Amino acid sequence: MGFSPSFSCSAMGALILGCLLLQASNSNAQLRPDFYFGTCPFVFDIIGNIIVDELQTDPRIAASLLRLHFHDCFVRGCDASILLDNSTSFRTEKDAAPNANSARGFNVVDRMKVALERACPRTVSCADILTIASQISVLLSGGPWWPVPLGRRDSVEAFFALANTALPSPFFTLTQLKKAFADVGLDRASDLVALSGGHTFGRAQCQFVTPRLYNFNGTNSPDPSLNPTYLVELRRLCPQNGNGTVLVNFDAVTPDAFDSQYYTNLRNGKGLIQSDQELFSTPGADTIPLVNLYSSNMSEFFRAFIDAMIRMGNLRPLTGTQGEIRQNCRVVNPRIRVVENDDGVVSSI
Repeated sequence: MGFSPSFSCSAMGALILGCLLLQASNSNAQLRPDFYFGTCPFVFDIIGNIIVDELQTDPRIAASLLRLHFHDCFVRGCDASILLDNSTSFRTEKDAAPNANSARGFNVVDRMKVALERACPRTVSCADILTIASQISVLLSGGPWWPVPLGRRDSVEAFFALANTALPSPFFTLTQLKKAFADVGLDRASDLVALSGGHTFGRAQCQFVTPRLYNFNGTNSPDPSLNPTYLVELRRLCPQNGNGTVLVNFDAVTPDAFDSQYYTNLRNGKGLIQSDQELFSTPGADTIPLVNLYSSNMSEFFRAFIDAMIRMGNLRPLTGTQGEIRQNCRVVNPRIRVVENDDGVVSSI
């Protein structure tokens, strides 16, 4: 099974649509959908084919790649800092609480990078790989296509401490969620509600669900916003003092499809984690009408999601000569120093 070239951004119609959408979206002027047209024209096909191959054995990978992009962009912008391993200069973001033992898909990104370095050496950034992979993952799961602004470069450091504080927690209230989003520049209710819709597919570990099933906010009772039938089901999947790493579908109805069922679940008290259900169950919240809208009109959800994804993808990108194009997404490129010995011979080390 191959990734259809008809989905590629190389289609002229997608380019025209991309330009129109970019003009309307306050995008960073240096990011554009045609960035790799001349230097790596098959970038979408290379990344897409790898995702298609991975989906055959790992139905979670599409949601995992989208989450990697989200967790990357919320920490000092979309710069692939989340992909860096530990070094003598910094601690990896992979060790931060929101990512440790839960963020996944790094090996798949490695596959993409190896293939792209073979086809287009030192050309496609790891930050853009994450951006493209998230878009294709959504598309292959039944979601929308959108023209992806490209041209990001990669950071030369990771931000462990910031990853521990900037990423929204599954236990956040609506007020805390809004602050976390606004702190990175996503200050519209539609940004929060639409991007939360990324939980329409994928899984969460029981450790992020259990507190609201048995001892919500220290009450020794379940979260009152939980649908009683759903509570029984979740307690069966996530027993008290059970294995916290057991996986539960975010959406029990269409677990691997990118659709608007997530919002219908919220309306029925069937949001898996607290921070999701807060969007609908917080009295008087301005997010409630958006949950209702996206539940009843999937096209409106897709439109809002595209807009919010482009806005998120434009958070503090490194462009031009900033950062670098990593040759291996896990490590910063080796630094070359030019030295001259006593005999006047110049060499690099």
